[in-house]
Parts: sequence; C-alpha cells; structure tokens
Amino acid sequence: MFEFFANMFGYILQALYNLVNNYGLAIILFTIIIKIILLPLSIKQQKSVKKSAEIQEKMKVIQFKYKNDPDKLNQEVMNLYKTEKMSPFSGCLTAIIQMLLLLSIFYLVRSPLTFMEKIPEENLNTYIQQIKDEGKEISNVYPQIDLIREYNLIKEKNPDDQNVYKLNIQMNFCGLDLSKIPQQNIMDYTVYIIPLLYIISSFISIRLTTITQEKVNKKKENKEITIDGKTGEELKKEDDNKEEQNEMDTVMQTNKMMSWMMPIMSISIAFVAPLGLALYWLISNILMIVERLVLDKILKEA
Repeated sequence: MFEFFANMFGYILQALYNLVNNYGLAIILFTIIIKIILLPLSIKQQKSVKKSAEIQEKMKVIQFKYKNDPDKLNQEVMNLYKTEKMSPFSGCLTAIIQMLLLLSIFYLVRSPLTFMEKIPEENLNTYIQQIKDEGKEISNVYPQIDLIREYNLIKEKNPDDQNVYKLNIQMNFCGLDLSKIPQQNIMDYTVYIIPLLYIISSFISIRLTTITQEKVNKKKENKEITIDGKTGEELKKEDDNKEEQNEMDTVMQTNKMMSWMMPIMSISIAFVAPLGLALYWLISNILMIVERLVLDKILKEA
C-alpha cells in the first residue's frame, strides 16, 4: 500500500522537479501541495478541537449520571456524538493519514529512481553491479542514493543508455546535499542542520498544541453543563468513587504522550534517512504551524 502511494506521489514530485530542476525546491512545492489537499481535514480537525471542550464536559456529566448503567451510558454517549455531529474516531483518521504520509514519503525519498524517475528495476540492478565491480560499496538500505552519487561513473559505462541520464538528480539545496544520510556522515556538521531545524519546529508545534488544549480546558472550566439541574461538579461531589476522574486523567496523559510520539518517531527516522525526507518534514511542520495560527484566528472570529 505504501509503495502505491509512493508511486503516485512520485509522479507529482517528478513533474515539480522538471519544472524547477532542483530536488529541494521540488520537495518544498510538493509539501505545499500536500498541505493544500489536506486543508479541509485540518479545518475540520481544528473545529473539532474547539468543540471538544463542551463535548468533554457533557461526557463527564453523563459518566457520573449513568455510572451504574453501562448500556444507558453507551447509548447516551453515542447520542451525544450524534447530536454534536462529531465522530469518536475523528482523531484516528488524522493519525492514520499522518502515518500513511510518513511511510509513503519515506519510500519515495528512499527510492527516487523507482518512484520518481520510473527507471526499470533491471537497469538499476545492472548499475548497482557495475558499481560493485569497481570495488565501491553500495548501501543495502539506500542503493539508489549511491547510484545518484555515482552518476558520472555509470554514464561512462553506459553511454547509450537513456535511463542513465535520469540518475542526474540535482540534490544540492542551499549548499546542502539532500542525498546525504546523517548516520553515514557523522563528522559532517551540515547533515544536522535540517534535522535540528525540524526538532525546533516540532517543539514549537507541540507547544502550540499545548496552548490550544489549555485554552480548551479554561473554556471548559468557565462553562457549566447541567443535567437534571445539577452541574458536573455537583455530580462529582456526590460520587465517592473517583475512578471516572482517574480514567479522564489517564486519557489526558495518553493524548499528551501521543502528541510526542510522532515527532520522536520522525526525528529517529530523519537521522537514518536521506536529508530530503527531513526537509519534507521540516517544511510540513512550518506550514502546519502557520496553518494552526491562521485557522485559530479565523475560527475564533467566526
């Protein structure tokens, strides 16, 4: 499945590369296009975050009221989501799309000659063997990146092969070689620039998420939802068992952990993948930060 999406994305990235003749610029334009395509989902997610304050407060009240009647509790919860026109699995969709993009783009930058340039596998195997015959090492994980680096040697050995010229991908971007892998170039300080900027942007993104959640919680505290003439706090005081509250605390901790999981996973992959992948994530993060700030202002005024 990931290879299918990597192949589809490859057509887009190739078209952009032909337009700008630079791999880095093509990735930036590609990232912008992906963000525009996903903009409706981002707007929906932002609206859901703002609406969740009231949902969570009502949910808490329902849990206290029907704590001894699981069937009624489930029914009321489903009715609540139906009334508010929200899905309890809406957050899962965003997580699935993020994971799909992460792995598909990884496949794409790992094998640009397959998914972007569409060079037949038998040709690539021939080039790889020729490089090995010259006594040079070929990475088992990123063999196509090594082929791009050895373009001149392969062209010399295959002067009449038109596919060879597709290996000449311009990987230099602002003085950085996007084909380099930090793990394989530990002594080269330039390989840490993009991953470091990505880490900084991730912290900013997480901080924005935290601030948004704090605003939601503050709004929730200032708004009392009543059922049968009683507020959530009053129902809470009537309950000697704090299990429900503990469950809510556990959910909040889980959400916090999940917000850190994706950046940590991405950072780990960025150090063992070509810099082109880290550049995609960096630009994606910057666009996401701008998107959140703009949408938050628009939805606040709406």
